[in-house]
Amino acid sequence: MAYKKINLPFTDEIIEDLKAGDNVLITGVIYAARDAVHKRLCALLDEGKELPCDLKGQTIYYVGPCPAKPGYASGSAGPTTSGRCDPYTPQLLDYGVKGLIGKGLRKQAVVDSMIKNHVVYLAATGGAAVVIGKSIKKVEMVAYEDLGAEALQKMTVEDFPATVVIDCKGNNLYITGPQKYAK
Repeated sequence: MAYKKINLPFTDEIIEDLKAGDNVLITGVIYAARDAVHKRLCALLDEGKELPCDLKGQTIYYVGPCPAKPGYASGSAGPTTSGRCDPYTPQLLDYGVKGLIGKGLRKQAVVDSMIKNHVVYLAATGGAAVVIGKSIKKVEMVAYEDLGAEALQKMTVEDFPATVVIDCKGNNLYITGPQKYAK
């Protein structure tokens, strides 16, 4: 299987080059954030307040990593279901988030916002949490420590494996993949 090597943050050129079905290895900074963090971030945006970190141009990974074993930056770090964040995602994409990593289908409003904002959605493989965890080289607490593993965390990753599921044009592997095998 061929992989495209991606160095974050995403640029418009990198995003434009990615197509649904591409396998990638990501190196750089991603932000771990699940639905509770999304809710708090959107509340800050609604109030016209600053976010705890600048997420413009950044990538969010829907994950609540397990505690790290000695000698590792992170424990298992498998993706959570992305749909939990769908109510908040368009607002964060309008703010400037450029990449999303998780698993599962997205609502049409999210796909439309991805196209409008030139964003890419990648799937991390569920069940590969240990492998994914090993690609995480550093984890820093950013905000909302009260949420435990679901806090907003900055992760430095190296060769993080993922697949482009929805590209910036709205091509969706969750739709086109099964169609290839339909009779």
